[in-house]
Amino acid sequence: MDTTYASQRSNHEIDYKIYGEELQFVEIELDPQETAIAESGAFMMMDDGIQMQTIFGDGSQQQQQGGLLGKLLGAGKRLLIGESLFMTAFTNVAQGKKKVSFAAPYTGKIIPMDLQQLGGRIIAQKDAFLCAAKGVSIGIEFQRRLGTGIFGGEGFIMEKIEGDGMAFMHAGGYVVEKTLVPGEILRVDTGCIVAYTGNIDFDIEMVRGIRNWVFGGEGLFFAVLRGPGKVWLQSLPISRLASKIISYSPQFGHRKEEGSILGGLGNLLDGDGR
Repeated sequence: MDTTYASQRSNHEIDYKIYGEELQFVEIELDPQETAIAESGAFMMMDDGIQMQTIFGDGSQQQQQGGLLGKLLGAGKRLLIGESLFMTAFTNVAQGKKKVSFAAPYTGKIIPMDLQQLGGRIIAQKDAFLCAAKGVSIGIEFQRRLGTGIFGGEGFIMEKIEGDGMAFMHAGGYVVEKTLVPGEILRVDTGCIVAYTGNIDFDIEMVRGIRNWVFGGEGLFFAVLRGPGKVWLQSLPISRLASKIISYSPQFGHRKEEGSILGGLGNLLDGDGR
C-alpha cells in the first residue's frame, strides 16, 4: 500500500509500504532531507544515503520549544512508560529518494495512522509505537480517573502520539478497527486495547457477579470505551502470550490457569500435584 499526501503538514511527509502478513515490516520512502524516527530496536534495513542518528527524546518541535529543560522533561517522561530517553532518527542526506524499513517485534500487524485525519492525537498502550515521521510527538498520557489507573491493566500512564504526520503502531494477533458513534459503548478486555482517538472516553468497569470473576478466569475489570471516535483492538496481547508460555514452561514447575480459582485442578488432572 503506497500512500502520498498532497495536503500541507507541519510534520515530515513520508510514503510507505507494509510487507508481510503475520510478521510484518514497514518500508518508508524518504525524499531528500526527510526524516523518520523510531524506537530503539525497530530498525531493519536502509539504503545507502540514509544517515542514522541517536536523538534525545523524539525530536519534535513541541519538545524543542522548551529549551534544555523542556527536552529533559519531555524525554524523562518516557522513562515512566518503560522507554528509553533516546530515539533514533533516519534522515535521507542523498539526492534522490531512499528507503528505510522497520520490523514488528512479534507476530501481529502494523497499523498505519494518519494523525492529520485522526484529530492530531492518539492514545496508545505502552510499547505500541513503532516509528513515525519526524515532528510527531511521543509523550505520556495520565489516566484521569483513579480507578482507571489502578485497575486498567496499563496503569496510570499510556503513550500519547500527537502531530499531523504518519505514525505506525504494532499490535499482536489480528487487529480490528472500530468506529464508535456518539454515546456508543464498547466493553473490552483491558489488554486488548491498542489505541484510541483522543475524543474517546476511557473508563474501567468491574465485572458483575461473583461467579463471573471467581470462576470465569477473565479478571475483575474490563475497559469501557465510549464514542465518538475510533478504537483499535488486538486479538493477542503480548502479555497474554507471554503468560501462557510461562505457565506451560517446565522450569516454573506447574501449569497455572488464567485468573481462575480452579487453576490447580488442571495440574491434578495432568498428574502434577505440586
